[in-house]
Amino acid sequence: CLSDVISSPAVALLVRAQTQLLRGSCSFETDSCGYTSDPAYAAWTINQEGRFIIAESSSFGEKEKYILVSPELELRDWSCVRLVYQISGSGSLQLHLRPEGENFDYTLWTADKPSDSWLIAGVDVRNMSGLLFDAKPRRGMGNSIALFEIHIIPGYCIECNFEEHHLCGYSNQWNPNVNWYVGGSLARDPQSNLPDDHTMNNERGHYMYVDSVYAKRFQEVAKLVSPMTTTSVAGCLSFYYQRDQAIGNFFSVFTKDQLGHYDEIWRPDVYATTDWKLVQVDIKAPHPLEMVFEVAFNSPRGGYVALDDISFSPEFCHTETGQSFDPSVANCNFEEGLCQYYQEQTGGSVWNRVSVKPNVYRIGDHTTGTGSFLLANTRHTSRSGYVGRLFGPSLPGNHKYCLRFYYALHGFMKIDNALALYVYDENNIAQEKIWTVSERSKDVWTEVEVTYLKPMPTKVAFVSICRNFWDCGLVSLDDISVTLGDCRVAAGPLNPPPGHCNFETGDCGYTQKKKAKKGHWLRIRGHTPTSYTGPKGDHTLGVGYYMYIEASHMLPKQSARLMSTELRGSAGPQCLIFFYHMYGSGTGTLSILLHKGDRERLLWTRQGEQSVSWMKATVDYECYTRHWIIFEAIRGSSIRSDIAIDDIDQNDNAFLKNIF
Repeated sequence: CLSDVISSPAVALLVRAQTQLLRGSCSFETDSCGYTSDPAYAAWTINQEGRFIIAESSSFGEKEKYILVSPELELRDWSCVRLVYQISGSGSLQLHLRPEGENFDYTLWTADKPSDSWLIAGVDVRNMSGLLFDAKPRRGMGNSIALFEIHIIPGYCIECNFEEHHLCGYSNQWNPNVNWYVGGSLARDPQSNLPDDHTMNNERGHYMYVDSVYAKRFQEVAKLVSPMTTTSVAGCLSFYYQRDQAIGNFFSVFTKDQLGHYDEIWRPDVYATTDWKLVQVDIKAPHPLEMVFEVAFNSPRGGYVALDDISFSPEFCHTETGQSFDPSVANCNFEEGLCQYYQEQTGGSVWNRVSVKPNVYRIGDHTTGTGSFLLANTRHTSRSGYVGRLFGPSLPGNHKYCLRFYYALHGFMKIDNALALYVYDENNIAQEKIWTVSERSKDVWTEVEVTYLKPMPTKVAFVSICRNFWDCGLVSLDDISVTLGDCRVAAGPLNPPPGHCNFETGDCGYTQKKKAKKGHWLRIRGHTPTSYTGPKGDHTLGVGYYMYIEASHMLPKQSARLMSTELRGSAGPQCLIFFYHMYGSGTGTLSILLHKGDRERLLWTRQGEQSVSWMKATVDYECYTRHWIIFEAIRGSSIRSDIAIDDIDQNDNAFLKNIF
């Protein structure tokens, strides 16, 4: 049974047919195959009897983790890194991509669930030059992390010919009566009507099959599930199958996303097949997926279904399948105009593109703090009860869209009709209200995420209604973006890009030295305690977290320093982007310093009150050796000197796009 094969502690990745292993593959039988421990951290050790390399909590010493660096790897368009690993006790294991000449390691995969047996993971990687394993066993007896084997092969991780014992990480969802089994090999029953495999075209090869002989209930189901892809999926899925049907079975292929949603992509159009039959199915998904091969039987005489040689190509298998529609036509930050947004002209313009100088009564735009946004002053409409509709461009039907935007409200006594989002069809008929303001805004840019799906072409409409003069106010709208897929499913890489921190889940590795006569950076959400200083909310979500200094806890000219993790240095220029908030009559100084060796260099600085809004800063610099970035805030003359930062981003964006 497949579940027994996968969970066995004696699993060995023995290559039995036509599998090309690339440089960086290792079974740790006699040595580490060029993998080396980073000397700045604790050292991995090879088991005395071979077979695995291990990071044990008992060997920690003063080090906080284990880093294992690969030798230089072969550059391929796409490769699959397949791991057999085990986490005993408590700890975590991460796989990073380490590009040559780059500041950051790019997180590709993370595991933190303990297991009594070896586990299998597959990670799709593009154009890799080096890998890095980061192991953090928790301190205490019995905690360890081990790597049994690393296999790097050309192609994608969902591809499999089932000729290896690990079965490419495919798993069987256990059913007491019907399950997927490994078929083929010389040991099979000579009386069986099961076929030879397709890969080797003889009785020595292997494939997967499910048989009805033990089926007891109507439509008992067996599911063979692929590993979750680590990239978006767009291309041609191919596989071979045979289907013997004495009375009845049902064979289907589904995709399953991270939310557990199934989508059928294929079912056979023939009753039975006596030979291996090729199937090619186009898949277009902007997010990671699992492939699920499902068979259901009506009775113990339902025959069998066999499966072999699953492959994937980034080229569509049918010429009529076009590229996925690009919904970015509906994106707009209103810096250059209204993009493709427009409003009905009856009664005059309610929505206007504005750029304002922020003050205590009004905020600047969300994009940069000094740019443009849309503003609807519903009090200035031509008649009571007027409805101001802002329409977006028409988007094709039968797509799931994730719409994100920022809004802010000011001056409303009642918010029931302040802002709502509708979906309209091509005939300008409202189909559904998909969102409305649910709580009172406090003059803060607040992010909204809405997922919707309609069968017909549609457009969204932002609607604000003014029932009477005294209940209405100002509605601000900015940074609209539309992507394919559910908002709850991450598109593209599963992890945020390195160097980016919005402080929503922690401090992202930023540290500070808490010495005498120095202040502290604090992580907080909402407004700061002291009035007339600091932001009313964070920049990322409006209701999220940010870092700031509380001036009332400090003396004038005292400073607080927030230091990044170590940066390796880069052969090219680096760009540091972040948002800062400096509002208050006694605001001091915010500076960006580059720390290298025993020297520091000033990269950027601002002094005194800057704006009541979050402001965007961009800092370019070059550094070829290891260094750190420091955010230094110096308290001003009064307690109204809070300084805040949020949404730090430091990356080589061109390289990141090339990876994924």
